[in-house]
Amino acid sequence: MTEQDNPSALIDAKIASLGDWRAELLTRLRALILSADDGVIETWKWDVPVWERDGILCTGETYKAKVKLTFPHGASLADPKGLFNSSLEGKVRRAIDFGPADAVDAKAFTALIREAARFNRAKAK
Repeated sequence: MTEQDNPSALIDAKIASLGDWRAELLTRLRALILSADDGVIETWKWDVPVWERDGILCTGETYKAKVKLTFPHGASLADPKGLFNSSLEGKVRRAIDFGPADAVDAKAFTALIREAARFNRAKAK
């Protein structure tokens, strides 16, 4: 298997290429996503990291001033802690934009990933 065939290796390379606060943040978010549900798998689509469980949970895009996690069915997910702060006008997707000084509420974020996995499982039936 080459690196091109291994999504986790591509994500590792992406993180290594960042070399700044975005690398640290994406590493932390990745760990939280993977620990939220044993069935989460990493894929690589559209040249970005993607985490899936019975469908896409979220994508992880990086920009100069932010790390953006986009949830394709975010509008259907319970978000009691108000983590979604981007793409709020859409009818389907929602996103969380993290800047360099933003804290991650690990408990609320993990709950949101679990909610996305539950949504995908229900949708798949």
